Amino acid sequence: MSNVNIKRAVENIRSGTTVYTPLVEVIVNAIQAIEDKSSSDGIIEIIVERSTQQDLEKGIRSVEGFSIKDNGIGFIQENRNSFDTLYSDYKLAQGGKGFGRFTCLKYFENLIIQSVFEDEKGFKQRKFRMGKGNDIIVDEEVSSSKETSSYTIVKLENVKDGKFSDKKLTTIARILTEKLLPYFIDSEYNCPTIYITESNGSGKIVLNDFIKNQISASIKEIPLQNSNLLIKGNSKEHIFSVRLFKFYSPKNQRSKISLVAHRREVTDTAIHTYIPEFIEEFFDRNTNGEENRDRNFVVKAYVFGDYLDENVSLERGGFEFHKDNDLIYGVSQSDIEKAAAELSGEAIGDEIKVRQERKKERVQDYVDNEAPWHRQVLKNIDLSSMPYNPSKEEIELKLQKEKHRLEVEVSRKISHLLAEGTVDDLKQNVNQLVSEVSDTSKNDLIHYIALRRKVLELFGKNLELDPEGKYSSEGTVHDIIFPRRKDTDNVVFEDHNLWIIDERLNFTNYVSSDKPLNEGNTDRPDLLAYDRRILFRGDNEASNPVTIFEFKKPQRDDFTNPSSNEDPIQQIVRYVNQVREGKFKTPEGRKILIAPNTPFYGYVVCDLTSKVESWLEYEKDYKPMPDKLGWFKWHDNINLYMEVISWDKVLRDAEMRNRIFFHKLGINCD
Repeated sequence: MSNVNIKRAVENIRSGTTVYTPLVEVIVNAIQAIEDKSSSDGIIEIIVERSTQQDLEKGIRSVEGFSIKDNGIGFIQENRNSFDTLYSDYKLAQGGKGFGRFTCLKYFENLIIQSVFEDEKGFKQRKFRMGKGNDIIVDEEVSSSKETSSYTIVKLENVKDGKFSDKKLTTIARILTEKLLPYFIDSEYNCPTIYITESNGSGKIVLNDFIKNQISASIKEIPLQNSNLLIKGNSKEHIFSVRLFKFYSPKNQRSKISLVAHRREVTDTAIHTYIPEFIEEFFDRNTNGEENRDRNFVVKAYVFGDYLDENVSLERGGFEFHKDNDLIYGVSQSDIEKAAAELSGEAIGDEIKVRQERKKERVQDYVDNEAPWHRQVLKNIDLSSMPYNPSKEEIELKLQKEKHRLEVEVSRKISHLLAEGTVDDLKQNVNQLVSEVSDTSKNDLIHYIALRRKVLELFGKNLELDPEGKYSSEGTVHDIIFPRRKDTDNVVFEDHNLWIIDERLNFTNYVSSDKPLNEGNTDRPDLLAYDRRILFRGDNEASNPVTIFEFKKPQRDDFTNPSSNEDPIQQIVRYVNQVREGKFKTPEGRKILIAPNTPFYGYVVCDLTSKVESWLEYEKDYKPMPDKLGWFKWHDNINLYMEVISWDKVLRDAEMRNRIFFHKLGINCD
């Protein structure tokens, strides 16, 4: 009689196990029972027990449990005692952990055993079930039997929480074959015949047949020139062997790497975790080299080794070594899987290379057409870890990470050279380092110029009629150039597009956009720029020019009416006079320094309708520019030079100034 807290033992089972874990455990025990009997005609029958309720959605009743019958040695006294002992070492030589039966109660309500075995007095029958309290074996009955051969039937009853989601017999059979494949592929091992059926005997599938016929089989082995992996641990090198298989008609399955311990699959990991090109299925090719779409397959690599056998966890749901960066054992799960993935990639060969080239072309196309500023980064980037069919966001993220890595590396090299390098070191490395710095700077420049191109496209679009036949308000185009109610103290350089009007405005000392120049004052120019050029210093600051802009909605010309109080020319003249009179300060309270000879520049941006042109010529005495897209006048009494220019001229001039950059950097200028 045992004394074990079975409930606690079941609750403490670690993650990594699945509902198939107890089923595989029972089948492996059946295989071992046949081995103990030294039978050459071993048979294991897996009977699927289904719910009595019909599934109206899929028409297949759900799986409730399994009965597994084998013609092995039966539950002899040694097997019975081992079952009743927690962590029994009875099958230690066969890789037994003495714990597998506990996984049965994690996924099924009941584990019931009925067995006929032979001892010195003849054949006997033993029945019992696995307890859920403190006794592992309960309700045991032993009696004489009239049977003439031994067998065992293990029943897994009432799956918990509907955890067995697979319903089709073919699906269950295929998954079991994958998990037990190491038993089927050993040419020196006589594997028992294992088949699965419905409870009425219909639908019989022999698992061995999945690979037996290499012409029509659903599973075929891929020959490897070198199937061994040598991975260095902390104290010694570990040898692993790999066997690679094609699994045909995989449906939604992915190519995987399975780590095996004692002939049982313990873990499986998608190969595309390490080589993204494995995410899609492959196809056999016809004699003419074309893909045979009817012979699609995924790849599965099975990895064997003493290191795996020695370190498999108690529940066989994982290993004692870590998934990544194992410092204790020296070899992690990912170390093994990565090596196996590389070997699998070499075995598949050309198809992987074709997919990798396809991915490179996709990235190159993105850079050429949408992100030319990344051309320098793309030269030496490693794309092996990028998804096979990357989205634009994934490509951009990868390139940005590589750009940052390069910048950090260049900075580190320069810091090291300046801190520890000799004069000779500087002479030898300076050209290379300058070149690397230039490359990263080029990326930033191209990015900025490309953004300018997009801004001009947006600006031009807003000068067109919308679907309702209306033009954008001056507020819309205003915000593209410079956000309203803002100034350069709360708008950073990258957040405005003053360069559309004049490149010099990017570097003005102070810019106010549609904002009162003085608290409580309602007068507000659309844009006022106070240009503190570096040429002037000290007492000459007062001679820095002041630039004022007024924007009018495209196609609007009512401001020319005699009754209008929105005359933009008069507004600018009024602003100039107010500034000259010293009425305004910057938001920080600094006085705007003005001298008698301080130059002022005024610009009105509007559409030059015939009404506006007539108004400028006959009422304002302005002169036309040679290109007919603007008018100008010098207001001598207040040192004000004024231009009235069209939105088209602003756009055209900005495009002309930037066209050479677009052309030189390979950005579409059409």
